[in-house]
Amino acid sequence: MGLGVGWTLHGDGRTPAPGAVVRPDERLSWPRTAGLGAQHVVAMFGASFVAPVLMGLDPNLAIMMSGIATAVFLLATRGRVPSYLGCSLSFVGVAAAIRASGGDSAVVTGAVFTVGAALFLAGLAVQRFGARIIHATMPPVVTGAVVMLIGFNLAPVTASTYWPQDQWTALLVMLFTGLAVVCLRGFWSRIAIFLGLIFGYTVSALFDLVFGKIHSPAGGTEAVDHWRLDLSGVAKADWIGLPSFHAPQFEWSAILIALPVVIALIAENAGHIKAVGEMTGDPLDDTLGTAIAADGAASMLSTAVGGPPNTTYSENIGVMAATRVYSTAAYWAAAGFALLFGLCPKFGAVVAAIPGGVLGGITVILYGMIGLLGAQIWLNGRVDLRNPLNLVPAAAGIIIGVGGVELRITDTFVLGGIALGTLVVITGYHALRFLAPAHLKEQPPLLDAGTSGYDREGGPAADGTGGAAEGPSGQDPRP
Repeated sequence: MGLGVGWTLHGDGRTPAPGAVVRPDERLSWPRTAGLGAQHVVAMFGASFVAPVLMGLDPNLAIMMSGIATAVFLLATRGRVPSYLGCSLSFVGVAAAIRASGGDSAVVTGAVFTVGAALFLAGLAVQRFGARIIHATMPPVVTGAVVMLIGFNLAPVTASTYWPQDQWTALLVMLFTGLAVVCLRGFWSRIAIFLGLIFGYTVSALFDLVFGKIHSPAGGTEAVDHWRLDLSGVAKADWIGLPSFHAPQFEWSAILIALPVVIALIAENAGHIKAVGEMTGDPLDDTLGTAIAADGAASMLSTAVGGPPNTTYSENIGVMAATRVYSTAAYWAAAGFALLFGLCPKFGAVVAAIPGGVLGGITVILYGMIGLLGAQIWLNGRVDLRNPLNLVPAAAGIIIGVGGVELRITDTFVLGGIALGTLVVITGYHALRFLAPAHLKEQPPLLDAGTSGYDREGGPAADGTGGAAEGPSGQDPRP
């Protein structure tokens, strides 16, 4: 397909035949393709706008750079991997930790720029040496523990910053969003966060109308009288204009806090490649390194101008599964829509006006889901937590990361929270594995049939699944 920008028309261009799928190198008619692109944008609305707001970054710039990042990803993978790249929620915790230690937006973007660079290098390493390098350094027990501590480290942000701003709105939004995730089906369940935002806006407006101003902390400040939903900034914003740009600033303390997110991003990319490969029937094992490197490059590009980092979005996998349309043309259309939204400051002002209570209700679920993804990695990898070799480093690292334990190296250099927790998990596991008696090292084989396909020149796995993304959540490797 060259650069992956040439598509053949699928059937009559209207509707796929029963049981058929629209492959990445095919498309429907352009009006239908544009409609599918718009649907992909809606699917990523919730997370892609909530994440930059929680990170304290410009939502307009976030959505614009997500469109550019998606274009970079599609070109790098030559149109083989249909995917939308949006702001990663994995970075919310590190952004909160960096700001708590006195860092501003420039320091935040400088730290996550470094993460993008590390992810880019990891992608090149996977291209050169195969996915075995991932399994050797980051077995499931390590990956799961790091993802868990990143998610649960965010709990104090919800409890102390967002929830107190309007506890009753937060409670209602939490209940509504939870019901939407569980009870709705198909496409609607994939945009549950977006629906939760709309519900929260409506409830906040009604509460303002019925009860007047609320006396509570506003944005973490002392308690004051304020409107729950303040749209004054929307009226002042222009309809057309560029978002605000700024250069990154690099500080070692912030970089060390952010670097552990690389592990979560590699896991996300591996899972995405696995899912897409199975849905399209095209084993994508050989694209894993390219996809990881492209994700890193796109994040570097975004953070270089002050935007947030990006990663592949599972919400859009849900849209593809529901429509059975995997055409990358739809993602090019989505990228175009994102660029247009990014050039509308009034739209960004609406996003920036999300009431604190609404964020409180959504983040209770969102942050918990991020943390529990770590447990899912353990389950998928069949990690035995009865084995002290797995239990000890994971337990110690999670408590350090969630509790904010600090190790003061010098008066000006403190290692703590996510960074220290990740360091303890990784170094602790490998050090203990080196020293442990032989019977504690008895684990399942290094790679099962679902992951061995990585190292077969891109061929499918022995079980015919395409192999791809057991990735970091596959079997526990043995040195």
